Amino acid sequence: MTFIRPRSALDTMLATVAAAARGDAAARPRAVADAIAAFAADPLLLDGREVPGSAERYVRHLLHADPAGGYAVVALVWQPGQMSPVHGHKAWCAFAVHQGVLTETCYEPGDPPVPATTRLLAPGAGGHGPADPRLIHRLANLSCRPAISIHCYGVSFDRFGSEVNEIHAA
Repeated sequence: MTFIRPRSALDTMLATVAAAARGDAAARPRAVADAIAAFAADPLLLDGREVPGSAERYVRHLLHADPAGGYAVVALVWQPGQMSPVHGHKAWCAFAVHQGVLTETCYEPGDPPVPATTRLLAPGAGGHGPADPRLIHRLANLSCRPAISIHCYGVSFDRFGSEVNEIHAA
């Protein structure tokens, strides 16, 4: 008798993200964001995965690296009060909140960038964007509880440090 392990929510999401990432380049960020959002609010999405946070800064945990190096999917763990720098993206990106609530502030370009809009993101909510450092935003956990978000960037994981964010302000 052969036992077939049912696909986990994470396995299914990653397969859906892979299919979306192979699609039309112009539609890719939205398609990947839709793929992530469809699963992000599932409380079992990261079941069995260790994704610890850090008191110093938000932490990225690699969930999947495209073997061809075209993208990587990570879980970001945010402790209360932690936030990204004000940044734009050098690579296309897509994300959705898995647990908790994040605040996204979008900025008008300038020196320094000027806050333009703010929105609260509950589980399942997220966003996407093309590779365009002039599309500036910041994510923050302004709540009293940890938060986790799922992100996909259009570069290999080993290039995240240099090819994902263009920092505009700390």
